[in-house]
Amino acid sequence: MIASKTPGHRRGLGIWLCLAVVVLTPALAAAQPTEEEGTATFYSSKFEGKKTASGEAYDKAGLTAAHKTYAYGTKLRVTNLANGKSAVVTVNDRMNRSAKSVIEVTPRVASTLGFAKTGHARVKVEVVK
Repeated sequence: MIASKTPGHRRGLGIWLCLAVVVLTPALAAAQPTEEEGTATFYSSKFEGKKTASGEAYDKAGLTAAHKTYAYGTKLRVTNLANGKSAVVTVNDRMNRSAKSVIEVTPRVASTLGFAKTGHARVKVEVVK
């Protein structure tokens, strides 16, 4: 009979770690807030056609946005708190985690929300189910 080189308690530990990952991963994903408020800004048109973090080409006329943490493809409703205007965008780019704004949208979205002239607005960002 060949003896196992891995002690039984080590195998058991591996099983528990795998189980913890399976159980905790959905809980951690659900821990991300579904709503936040903060400042929105918009991209410069100089990025037109360049690749976003998701690999898609940036389109200044698109209904897209960059966010610090939401997964690519997440649909978000962005509402300008000053005028109530809103737009649904798709996350296709990543922002630097140290950025002061909570979301960066295209010029088209900024225009729709009514802050293309000021360059920023206080917004509410909600995940669309």
